[in-house]
Amino acid sequence: MPNDTHRYRITVTPIEDDGLQCNGRCTIEFEHACHDDWMRILENIQRQRGLSGDERAALVVGTKLLSGLMLDHRKDADDLFAPLRPHMGELIRSLKERGRDAG
Repeated sequence: MPNDTHRYRITVTPIEDDGLQCNGRCTIEFEHACHDDWMRILENIQRQRGLSGDERAALVVGTKLLSGLMLDHRKDADDLFAPLRPHMGELIRSLKERGRDAG
């Protein structure tokens, strides 16, 4: 059975007011596994109008992180994400439609 899981290391490092990266313990770093290829998704939305390159990257990473958490916890008795599910589904459908329209 082929392994269709993509693993990502996400690193968030604040930039200080002087434009330099901070020093010391100020980086958030974690790993995340997902069945989707985020790089391919980002390539597919390059023509998305109204968003800068950084905004498109943030949209892909943020959406995939949140939707992955929602998927992992969908069967929880106290599903924290239940109120968000219909809205997230609509957002993802809308993004896919826009991607097809832009092509």
